[in-house]
Amino acid sequence: GQVFLRAIPDDFDHWVSLGNEEWRFEDVLPYYRKLETDMDFHDDFHGSDGPIIARRHKLEDLLTDQIAFYNACIEAGFPANPDHNHPDATGVGPYALNNPNGIRWSTALGYINPARHRLNLTIRANCAVQRIILDGLDKKRATGVEVVSGGERFTVEAGEVVLSAGAVGSPHLLMLSGIGDPAQLEAAGITVAHNLTGVGKNLRDHPAVTVRWHCKPEFPIPPDGVGAQKVALRYTAEGSRLRNDMIKVMRFNSDERLLLMSVGIYLALSAGEIRIVSSDPGVQPVLDYNYLSDPFDIERLRNGVRLAHSLAEHPEMAQIIDSPQEPTSEQLESDDSLDEWIRRTVGTMHHISCTCKMGPASDPGAVVDQHGRVHGIEGIRIADASVMPDCPRANTNVTTMMIGERIADFIKSND
Repeated sequence: GQVFLRAIPDDFDHWVSLGNEEWRFEDVLPYYRKLETDMDFHDDFHGSDGPIIARRHKLEDLLTDQIAFYNACIEAGFPANPDHNHPDATGVGPYALNNPNGIRWSTALGYINPARHRLNLTIRANCAVQRIILDGLDKKRATGVEVVSGGERFTVEAGEVVLSAGAVGSPHLLMLSGIGDPAQLEAAGITVAHNLTGVGKNLRDHPAVTVRWHCKPEFPIPPDGVGAQKVALRYTAEGSRLRNDMIKVMRFNSDERLLLMSVGIYLALSAGEIRIVSSDPGVQPVLDYNYLSDPFDIERLRNGVRLAHSLAEHPEMAQIIDSPQEPTSEQLESDDSLDEWIRRTVGTMHHISCTCKMGPASDPGAVVDQHGRVHGIEGIRIADASVMPDCPRANTNVTTMMIGERIADFIKSND
């Protein structure tokens, strides 16, 4: 966590091509700058007085395993990349992290703490929203939310409801309120209030596998608290038209003395969905990731695993590595056996997004317009990772903050 990595301009070019012309890179860059205080770079691409503090580890401060990974990538021909948040960045270098001095500099610290004493703000903890209340002609306007807190059920009225429940919670709340795919809603015993079939569809994520090696007995265990994700390799997969569509990060498992290299797809072609199964808000929806349904996704992971083993042959890496744990030498012998291992071990990078896709009303998969307003229902906006049309080629952390800033400006402008 705490990876402070921006989406790249190509991501926003794609968003614009889907009918979201107010989300060009030139439009969102001021919001990336507004929200950050970058402790390392001071130029036109970085902010210096925002609420979220970001910094990078210096190369000379990295431990042996991270330096070995960095040097292996350089000698393999990947460029040195001192700033992954530069628009043209690619290659290997330190991640920006929102944890100055080891403090998790969250949006709670950066945004809520300075504002919590404002007289026009009420913060109430331990509240669970059950549904959005719809009223007006044909039940097409939101007037508030139904909430349970401390065993009490009550209504909070609102001129506008803004959902920021995340890429799982926001579509789930819409469906609990009768907004979504009629077939799913009726199967869950929910009365349909508004047919919006894109709700919960288009689930995107960054699928990844982890390559593991046993370390040599003489390799010292890194000290506690060092953590992972200090250095990352972003690169374009062989034969891909999608720039920077792959990510590699190395870390250490002290308990098992394993060196781990994560191989992830930063722009997968496969998409899944969230399905509601009950009208009870306490019953979690089904998350169908549908990983690797597109053949190019498994091809990229396969090549990424082979590249990881190639990097492991670098002399500095070889001084650390004793033997592979998984995939085994036998699993690496053929594409079929390696693909079987990938399908069995693939998992999430925890960047679920795109389940309330932003787009024009003419797009049958779109849930909100480019100002975050839910299509066909007055008085509801969404401002979280669910509105992304596609997963950014970056961890979703900072782009989700940027979305919040941009939609906040739309609200203030009555757009």
